Amino acid sequence: MDLRIDAARLLSRLEELGRVGATGDGGCARLALTDEDRQGRDLVVTWMRDLGLDVQVDAIGNVVALLEGREPGPPVLCGSHVDTVATGGIYDGNLGVLSGLEVLETLTSAGVVPRRSMAVAFFTDEEGSRFAPDMLGSLVYAGGMTVEDAYDLVAIDGARLGDELARIGYLGSLPCPGLVPHAYVELHIEQGPVLDAHHEVIGAVTGVQGISWQEVRFEGQFNHAGTTPMDYRHDAGFAAASVAVAARALTRDLGGHQVATVGKLDLRPDLVNVVAGRSALTVDLRNTDGAVLVEAERAMAAEIERIASDEGVRVERRQLARFDPVQFDDRIVDLVEKTAREHGHSVRRLPSGAGHDAQMLARLCPSGMVFVPSVGGVSHNPAEFTDPVHVEAGANVLLHVLHRLAEEDIVP
Repeated sequence: MDLRIDAARLLSRLEELGRVGATGDGGCARLALTDEDRQGRDLVVTWMRDLGLDVQVDAIGNVVALLEGREPGPPVLCGSHVDTVATGGIYDGNLGVLSGLEVLETLTSAGVVPRRSMAVAFFTDEEGSRFAPDMLGSLVYAGGMTVEDAYDLVAIDGARLGDELARIGYLGSLPCPGLVPHAYVELHIEQGPVLDAHHEVIGAVTGVQGISWQEVRFEGQFNHAGTTPMDYRHDAGFAAASVAVAARALTRDLGGHQVATVGKLDLRPDLVNVVAGRSALTVDLRNTDGAVLVEAERAMAAEIERIASDEGVRVERRQLARFDPVQFDDRIVDLVEKTAREHGHSVRRLPSGAGHDAQMLARLCPSGMVFVPSVGGVSHNPAEFTDPVHVEAGANVLLHVLHRLAEEDIVP
């Protein structure tokens, strides 16, 4: 069947959603469960209802819109997220949700009723920027965290998650864990440089790296920057800086796919002429190999303790998120690759360096992802960009992968 998505409609919706929480530099900021997130959710839900889909909200605020099939049974699901980081672009997460909506509109407009029901979802707090951990909504959907524990999470601004869900009007009634889909496929920008650098159009994603997030706090001694000799200092700022340097050194020692990032740093009293008495920072470790990730965590912990001892400061560590590497369903990876080649696109199999809702859905059902290139590998940045030709290609691959899964005889 020669079905094609309406690229102009998809791109128009991407731009319109991008204006919600616009930052004035081409990007947008819709941190989870803020007023801006509510406005973005409301806009997408309006489009879903305009299409006549059955829209439901679950107890953690995930939104699922269903297109009924010819036969009863679990749906073929797609989706992603509409929350962003504070320095977000207009493609991350949004492309997967709006492409899924476009798939359902394409089928409806063509008068196609799929054998199995099909659905598009957006999941709460995928980014984890306001409430940790990331992929929170899909984690709760998959049964990896209870709703009650999620409600009690506290944001970086002190708000309680359950209260914020109610405040923005997305405290739904559908229970969690959620309905087990027949399959799940997520379209996403790569957020890395590989496809763009190799001039390839489609990524058939093989899996997702394991992720370890922790918060490290040092407590030393506030003191005068001019009168305190170096040997008498207990500098929490120096300890934090040493951890950042150690994290980079760790990646060189382990090599391979190991990455490490210190992305958040806070010094107190944060004054030019005072030795910092307190510091807090985050350490993000990722690897495709679960055993190597464990070794990275062990080595990082030992180095943090050594730094604290050498500088004479107290240290506290708190785990923010921990997910093992995930391998996607081989049959879906094969289907993505086959479909892309049938459409004349170059394809590369590759793992994802970023976390995605698909890794949580993989706990429930056969899951996979379709990547399209990010120009220059730039993401979590207002300059994030994917060529409209690649947006269209990815959405059409998603359309045909989902439709084949909806029509297949095989029960995963």
